[in-house]
Amino acid sequence: MPKRVLTGRVVSDKMDKTVTVLVERRVMHPLYKKFIRRSKKYAAHDEANLCKEGDLVSIEECPPLSKRKAWMVVERNGQPLAAEGAQA
Repeated sequence: MPKRVLTGRVVSDKMDKTVTVLVERRVMHPLYKKFIRRSKKYAAHDEANLCKEGDLVSIEECPPLSKRKAWMVVERNGQPLAAEGAQA
């Protein structure tokens, strides 16, 4: 089974090697048929501390790294993180 990949915006980078990512999705209301926004925050692992607040990132699920952290940042502003880590 493939790993889930979500896209969201970094809202906090205050922790070491961890960022908080806000993921928004649109769902249709079951009765009124109007699209409403639902959001959730995920703690994601950022090994090189490259992500800053406001960055658009893609996160991929991984085995749990801590109590709250089971996601890993794989892409930042459209660029894969492996390439940026090699440049830095």
